[in-house]
Amino acid sequence: MSLQNDLGQKVKDAVKELYQVELPTVEFQPTRKDFEGDVTVVVFPMLRFVKGNPVQIGTQIGEFLREHVAEVAKCNVVQGFLNIVIEDSYYLNFFNSIKDETDYGYVKTSSQGAIMVEYSSPNTNKPLHLGHIRNNLLGYSVGEILKASGKKVYKTQIINDRGIHICKSMLAWQKFGDGETPESSGLKGDHLVGKYYVAFDKAYKEQIAKLVDDGMAKEKAEKEAPILLEAQDMLRKWEAGDTEVVSLWKKMNSWVYAGFDTTYKNMGVDFDKLYYESDTYLLGRDVVKDGLEKGVFFKKEDGSVWIDLTDEGLDEKIVLRSDGTAVYMTQDIGTAIQRVTDFPDINGMVYTVGNEQDYHFKVLFLILKKLGYSWAEQLYHLSYGMVDLPSGKMKSREGTVVDADDLIQNMEETAETISAELGKLEGYSEEEKKDLYRTIGLGALKYYILKVDPKKRILFNPEESVDFQGNTGPFIQYTYARIQSILRKAEDGRSSARLTDGQVVETSLELHEKEKELLKGIQLFPETVQLAAENFSPALIANYTYDLVKEFNSFYQQVSILGELDEQKKQFRVQLSQKVGEVIQSAFRLLGIEVPERM
Repeated sequence: MSLQNDLGQKVKDAVKELYQVELPTVEFQPTRKDFEGDVTVVVFPMLRFVKGNPVQIGTQIGEFLREHVAEVAKCNVVQGFLNIVIEDSYYLNFFNSIKDETDYGYVKTSSQGAIMVEYSSPNTNKPLHLGHIRNNLLGYSVGEILKASGKKVYKTQIINDRGIHICKSMLAWQKFGDGETPESSGLKGDHLVGKYYVAFDKAYKEQIAKLVDDGMAKEKAEKEAPILLEAQDMLRKWEAGDTEVVSLWKKMNSWVYAGFDTTYKNMGVDFDKLYYESDTYLLGRDVVKDGLEKGVFFKKEDGSVWIDLTDEGLDEKIVLRSDGTAVYMTQDIGTAIQRVTDFPDINGMVYTVGNEQDYHFKVLFLILKKLGYSWAEQLYHLSYGMVDLPSGKMKSREGTVVDADDLIQNMEETAETISAELGKLEGYSEEEKKDLYRTIGLGALKYYILKVDPKKRILFNPEESVDFQGNTGPFIQYTYARIQSILRKAEDGRSSARLTDGQVVETSLELHEKEKELLKGIQLFPETVQLAAENFSPALIANYTYDLVKEFNSFYQQVSILGELDEQKKQFRVQLSQKVGEVIQSAFRLLGIEVPERM
């Protein structure tokens, strides 16, 4: 429990006894650097409930706290702000209570229901791109944060493996591929299939141009280009279960899945359950028919089925076409219900999907609520903005999007270049260097993306992200490595300073201001994990970690650790450094970022 939580009830008790008023909340803020204090109570909001002078009210509350709370050393009031100084023993008791916790800040998993987090959900006609990177990093991190907050989590994706766009790649491979495979070409399977998606588009545009030159209107040419008609015919055959088409579909999708698996592994994300659109595209139609009978939906003259959401500020939305076929909304309704059938303990879902789908998910969630599903109250759209690059695009096999594999490789190369310029890798083997470049490069990419609020658009600068100064992944990784160096030196010097289980810090120790600030930062970690889970925001974890690291570096620069002559103080400072390192590692684990032992 944080200091503010500890004090909040005491302040309420003070107000009740002094003024016979039940205070609903207490507002805290960090004490300004130019005033004495560890935490500040803001008195002004209390004036809605307590009449009087804010300085006098603050003084009386402070006197009450001094008398009734052992941890309060002294208080001072500046205008309407009550600054409270906390006894050092409070922080040292806190430290003794958590220093041997290996998963400090994480909560044991509750049995009270589970949350399913969906992310990635790519198409099987091209490789993953930069947008998928933000999607995957957000979804994976939110899943890990929810787990750390005590929730049971299932991580999933729905793979869009059917439809006309898939048939376009299949048809182009048939026409132009000459039996090419990932093995014969040396290409990852997803890149190979993506190559033929581009080939289809090229041939399609050439055919349109020829038809237009022959006198056909462009709009008609776009619909009647022979290669498009062939792709549509292939889709009809697939839906009819044509053996040859289905066999080709399975073969080319298997290439893509193998490619995706490699990218996911390199990205450091995983899934507990995979759903495939080829299995789910027929789901939802029976649910719509049941909803039609119950009056949730209505039928128009042409036989199409709709839902009227105008009372909710939206519009009418189609859920079944006049020929009885489903739309994406129908499929999403059925898939959500199927997931709860597959995992009966689910009582909430998080959909990690770009903000261009905001309206779709408002409608989906409303429909599920109107259908009477109680878990529909716990659905959340983790909406995120686009990712741009300063150059607009990087090396890309399609020329229009930034390939995820290329970007990951580029990050490793950028890390290598900057590390070489800094000259910090003497004594490393080539294999150790390669591992470190990957750790730094991927850490830089993940941190740069995750430190930004999901709803905001990102301008991603690869070189800037690998800076070893400022609010970057490598800066935090370097601080962690510095802490490990301190611990190794403490061990090598056979000092008793190294933290051991059960070793208690004397609470009579007088704390340096920088030690106290670090302890305050450590104390905020569990609260930050819970807050990040409630807000589905890895950015809160990322920026908390940066603040903690800044505080440690200030401590490192102003306080002697291994050079301290007082053995008791040295022992505590090494222990404190170790705990900071553990919290950095735990926080970065929630972001999917590794921390190196040496840099």
